[in-house]
Amino acid sequence: MFSLISCSAMAGVAEWVCCPGELNAPLYRALAECPVLHRWSVADDRSAAFFALGRVQATGHPVVVVAGSGSSAAAMTPAVINAYYQRRPLVVLTMDSTNTCGGTGAPQSVEQEALFGMYAPTMELCLPCPVSDLPNLVDTLSEGFPLHLHIRLDADAEPPCPDFSGIEVAEAPPAPRFRGSLVEVSQMLRFRAMEGLVLIIGALNPDEQEPVLWLAQTLRVPVLAEAASGLREELGAYLLHGGDDLLRQNPPRHVLRVGDVPTGPFWKALENLPQTSVYSLTRTGFSGLNRKSNVVEGELEQIMKCLGDVPHVGDTERLLTRSRRIANQVEELLLGYPESAEAMVRAFSRHASLANVICVGSATTVRLWNRFAQHQVPTLYLRDLHSTGADGVLSAFLGNTADASSGFCLIGDLTLLRDINAAAILPQLPPGKRVIAVLNNDGAAAALHDTAGDPELERLLVQPQPFRMQEIARLWGAEYYAIHNDADLEILDSLEDDAFVLLELIPEGSL
Repeated sequence: MFSLISCSAMAGVAEWVCCPGELNAPLYRALAECPVLHRWSVADDRSAAFFALGRVQATGHPVVVVAGSGSSAAAMTPAVINAYYQRRPLVVLTMDSTNTCGGTGAPQSVEQEALFGMYAPTMELCLPCPVSDLPNLVDTLSEGFPLHLHIRLDADAEPPCPDFSGIEVAEAPPAPRFRGSLVEVSQMLRFRAMEGLVLIIGALNPDEQEPVLWLAQTLRVPVLAEAASGLREELGAYLLHGGDDLLRQNPPRHVLRVGDVPTGPFWKALENLPQTSVYSLTRTGFSGLNRKSNVVEGELEQIMKCLGDVPHVGDTERLLTRSRRIANQVEELLLGYPESAEAMVRAFSRHASLANVICVGSATTVRLWNRFAQHQVPTLYLRDLHSTGADGVLSAFLGNTADASSGFCLIGDLTLLRDINAAAILPQLPPGKRVIAVLNNDGAAAALHDTAGDPELERLLVQPQPFRMQEIARLWGAEYYAIHNDADLEILDSLEDDAFVLLELIPEGSL
């Protein structure tokens, strides 16, 4: 076990998330003797995997999550899928005895080979073994994708006395290799961008924001920036308000996307706009479109350096003038309907902007935040936790805030139900202010407009909240406040520095 832990530390693994399990005892005994590593204990495998993913997002280092049993590893699949599309080095470790035979139906025996399919390759290792037989995790994890480590342990072998005195955790693995050609992007920027160019900025890591901000301020083109970019508030002069609708009505000739795959409706609409050429500069390498586009994969700072000087293009199609009119109309509507869902998100975002970490985690709340959240105060660390679904959002939020003094999270009511036991992790976290705001939209009823007159369809699509929020807050040991308007949110100004709060946002209609 010492060799495995040492090998992982050399690959930058500083944290282990451990799910209780009898087969894991030898590993946990070894981990308990290694003070350099941080060890978390989470009983629920699904929550554990999302918490580990949150730690990867927050630190940039690989994190190992140890499954409680063979079958419980399957509960980690949603987190592994999220990690794959975000290109995060989440390591799932499962253990078996060398005497276990998979495929026999024997108790606690599960076939582990290719358990996660294309999303995480399985690497099998028999322990104990010579150091020379250990895999090179540095090279494997530097690709940034999830990995499944399946350990077969010889239970009859004499366990060595571990000596962790010299173990050190290495730096995070290097960024993914540069792939693709910048020739087409460079030619478009220099010779064709004047035909009409829009910059779309998806989610960014904090260390990616500076080079992308330079690109936006140099090009001076209209920008559709998602909140998870962390740049939405920095680009006021170039920001497209109501940009998704505006661009669908006025498709630009060229789109340059930077960062993760955008979540807005215009990006999806590009699949049916072949006259718009699309170029992507991205760490993940995913195009996000079922159509031809030019993708350059790599570290964004490196890509910007290779791109060299870029021209000042400007707003050749005068989209920003129309955008400002839309922004004024939105402000008037928010003032006229202060108790709407949109106005509540705006008010909550003003308070949340002072937090170290902000997370948004349901389809409805992500859409509302991108469109209506405040855009004056910079929010440098904002995570969209809904990229591939609403699973494990609260666990990932707690993982992101483990090192932060304050964190705010906005989710929908169904997202809360899907991860209701995440708060069990809280006692292990350092003190800090953590606020979870739940937008009560009647179990998605407020977001659905096509079920009227069809009770059976409504029964299948809409899930009313079966529990009162006060009961959930009591279960969690959290403070509870019902929020009906902007004035009710003033309670946030008087919270203690280590408060754990559940807010229920109860809007009256929407714009």
